[in-house]
Amino acid sequence: MSCMTSRFPPLRHRLAPLRRHPFSRTPPSRTDLLAAQGRSVPDVIAPGLRVLFCGINPGLYSGAVGHHFARPGNRFWPALHAAGFTPRLLPPFAERDLLRSGYGITNLVNRATAAADELSRKQLQAGARRLAAKVRRYRPRILAVLGLGAYRSAFGEPKTVLGRQAKKIGDTQIWVLPNPSGLNAHYQPKDLARLFRALRQA
Repeated sequence: MSCMTSRFPPLRHRLAPLRRHPFSRTPPSRTDLLAAQGRSVPDVIAPGLRVLFCGINPGLYSGAVGHHFARPGNRFWPALHAAGFTPRLLPPFAERDLLRSGYGITNLVNRATAAADELSRKQLQAGARRLAAKVRRYRPRILAVLGLGAYRSAFGEPKTVLGRQAKKIGDTQIWVLPNPSGLNAHYQPKDLARLFRALRQA
């Protein structure tokens, strides 16, 4: 893939206060994890992305270290690599390297919790409205929401299935992919790689 640094310049974000391990490669302690409840993780975003990946919300591990999909065992980064989005397996602390190839990351709800099921339907729906406004502002070609159940609740689409959706946000196509959390036993790494690869080839 060609370098897209000039087209997708990195954006600067203000870090959340009181973060003990901002963008750290050091595993957080149990105390750090407990203190991460409610923290946010800065978006990896720029105008005109090829794909904007959208998680449900940060876990406590991600909230503690300040990076998306950071918990060991999360399959997001391996799935990206296996599907051909990245030439090597990126560690979470290298997440901003995605911008060079036109990819980014955001969340439906930018509030760290121990589990996504701690979020209410009302919170997910409010997150969907914020996400739609963000998509209209940054205009990615594709929005890929990572979590079928969360998408159904957030967007009021109970019959949604995985893959490309008929619904759009402005000119942005919507795809729904499985939640890559290691707790999602319904999809194994080979399944995630196949579904992510279908998105890359779209």
